Amino acid sequence: MGILSSILGFCGFGIGTSIGIVIGYYMFIYFEPTDVKDPVLRPLIEQDSKTLQRLLPEIPQWVKNPDYDRVDWLNKLIENMWPYINTAICKTARNIAKPIIAEQIPKYKIDSVEFETLTLGSLPPNFPGMKVYVTDEKELIMEPVVKWAGNPDITIAVKAFGLKATVQVVDLQVFAAPRITLKPLLPVFPCFANIYVSLLEKPHVDFGLKLLGADAMSIPGLYKFVQELIKDQVANMYLWPKCLVVPIMDPSKAMKRPVGILAVKVLRAMKLKKKDLLGASDPYVKLKLTEDKHHSNKTTVKHKNLNPEWNEEFNITVKDPESQALEVLVYDWEQVGKHDRMGMNVIPLKELTPDEPKVLTLDLLKNMDPNDVQNEKPRGQIVVELVYKPFKEDEIPKDIDDPNAVAKAPEGTPAGGGLFVVIVHEAQDVEGKHHTNPYARLLFKGEEKRTKQVKKSRDPRWEEEFQFMLEDAPTNERLHVEVVSSSSRMGLLHPKENLGYVVINLADVVNNKRINEKYHLIDSKNGRIQVELQWRTS
Repeated sequence: MGILSSILGFCGFGIGTSIGIVIGYYMFIYFEPTDVKDPVLRPLIEQDSKTLQRLLPEIPQWVKNPDYDRVDWLNKLIENMWPYINTAICKTARNIAKPIIAEQIPKYKIDSVEFETLTLGSLPPNFPGMKVYVTDEKELIMEPVVKWAGNPDITIAVKAFGLKATVQVVDLQVFAAPRITLKPLLPVFPCFANIYVSLLEKPHVDFGLKLLGADAMSIPGLYKFVQELIKDQVANMYLWPKCLVVPIMDPSKAMKRPVGILAVKVLRAMKLKKKDLLGASDPYVKLKLTEDKHHSNKTTVKHKNLNPEWNEEFNITVKDPESQALEVLVYDWEQVGKHDRMGMNVIPLKELTPDEPKVLTLDLLKNMDPNDVQNEKPRGQIVVELVYKPFKEDEIPKDIDDPNAVAKAPEGTPAGGGLFVVIVHEAQDVEGKHHTNPYARLLFKGEEKRTKQVKKSRDPRWEEEFQFMLEDAPTNERLHVEVVSSSSRMGLLHPKENLGYVVINLADVVNNKRINEKYHLIDSKNGRIQVELQWRTS
């Protein structure tokens, strides 16, 4: 009887279940609820920005924001290089952590702390977009969007009191918006001295944490507490304007900075050779330091004089007194054609005693080749007075990375005066009608300076510095800067062409100590020139 009841009960359950499924399916198909309204269909163009971002949260930044650029090439590069990047990062992390752990574990009576496994997984980070800023300073600013949903396996084993505990980090997710600044930019590889990293907002960090094999994040309240703690700690350290500084190289060694001033007084020359057809010469002296091809100083021309006297003074910036030398060249001025060199000599700066005047009488030579027999012929003599004045420690900027740092004027600067520095960086969109071989020409208080010429360029970059020692502050003075193009061919038609000019009042430079701006060139359609001005006082 019990067996019969069981069989009948089983059959009744099967039949009842089948009938219930059929009735439920019929009611689901043929009976609709009355409180459900049809959705309102609206085109995406009519939606506001918040609704669109909620509907399409994964739209990359380069679609939503035109300031961001696609960097698919960077993602492809990282994807192919990721196995090697992963190994290199993990190896570096082990090397950095090892001495730190060895120093800290004795304080807590721990036997050892070791990485059992350390890998960032097979999934590389992704950069949905990147914004790059262009500034007038020597720096490069990038703001990439970083998204990394990785599968790392980081297991740390801790041994203490004969026991062993393991902590494992898995399933890491990091969404961040860092600002990366490379500065100062340098003319030697890798072309920047430091990397500055800061965060523009609190990062999103999510991960799994296993303690002794159990999921520690499943403990009520712990997950949210740990996540917020990490966000706050990272933000306190690196949220902009705070930053992480990664030094790459010493900028003072990469870019030679001025370390002193060489005061040169050209006194006179004696027994110069006749160069003109009428039995005379028109001598002048040109001074320049070795390793500085673009800066030179010239005396006035003494017409028809074989024993000229100048008594003219010049201040030349010195960057390396151990290797640099002063070249003294005497030329015969010609109204037409190339000026003839009458003789030369070289004075190594390492032979000068700092702050001690030295008068030298130099024999003029044809060249500095000791084996050239033509150097034995008499070419006359020149007398110069030299004083090398090295900068003191407080005369050089302490923060060499700061682009706004301005050095003090050297010792011996006149009271109330200073050193006026002009740095011609670059020009943009300059174009001549017949040729475009631009150079910049400076006119200041009757003195003229020129940059090197850049051939066939509408956007020349010079990066040249010029200095003027002044008795008084140039509050009421003006600096005339013009861009000129000269033909590279020996043609008489259109030998020179003015590409634009600008006149800069110097009152703001005296008040602010430093100005770095781009000026629109007058008489130029779109031309601009970037000039940095500094006023250094003692």
